[in-house]
Amino acid sequence: MNWLQNGAGFVFMLAQGQKVEASFMMKVVENSIWVAIALCAMVGAFCGYLLFRRIKQKSFPGVAAEQTFLNDLGECLDRNDFDEVLAMCDTPALWNRALPQLATLAVQQRDRPIGKIRQMLMERFERDIMTGLDRLNNWISTSIKTAPQLGLLGTVLGMINAFSKIAGASNSGVEPKELAADISFALWTTAAGMAISIPLIVLNSAAQNRINGLQESVDEGLGPILEDLAAAQNRAGGKA
Repeated sequence: MNWLQNGAGFVFMLAQGQKVEASFMMKVVENSIWVAIALCAMVGAFCGYLLFRRIKQKSFPGVAAEQTFLNDLGECLDRNDFDEVLAMCDTPALWNRALPQLATLAVQQRDRPIGKIRQMLMERFERDIMTGLDRLNNWISTSIKTAPQLGLLGTVLGMINAFSKIAGASNSGVEPKELAADISFALWTTAAGMAISIPLIVLNSAAQNRINGLQESVDEGLGPILEDLAAAQNRAGGKA
């Protein structure tokens, strides 16, 4: 009889140990979800900061500043003063901006046909500038998609934990505060995922508008630059 009691006691202790271990593992998973949601928010916000900063570096502060640059560049090309163009584009105020970088490349490759120069400039713009901007914007999009999924995962795990407690305490009942804690976790993770994704959606759209604006500005600015460069090529060929 004693061995039956000892065996029952061992089974009870084992069950209690498994329950404690399962509860501990669930707590680790819940904390991991909160950490993942926080990391998702930080990655999205940090990539957004880097993206807007890089767009600002590559763009002119306004239409007037861009037009002033194009006018000064056109005057230098009218004189066939290519060294002055290179010196102007290499100033600290301009060397990080997309249009002066492309103008420098165009002048350096001025012996090529204009069609080849245009193709080279667009390829360089896509590879060196747009690819980096799109990469950062894609990370923001990834955070937008990941945050609600993490929130949904927390919701599912919270409800599983709540129902498992109800099923495990069908005879003796279950403390309401225990169920409330699991349901609260389930709802808070969903709310956190949505609270992260909504601002990032706005950030993503604003960044995409800035990227489109930069691309349009470069496309419009390259037209006058290439026209002035073609005229300078013709003058240089006539003198030769």
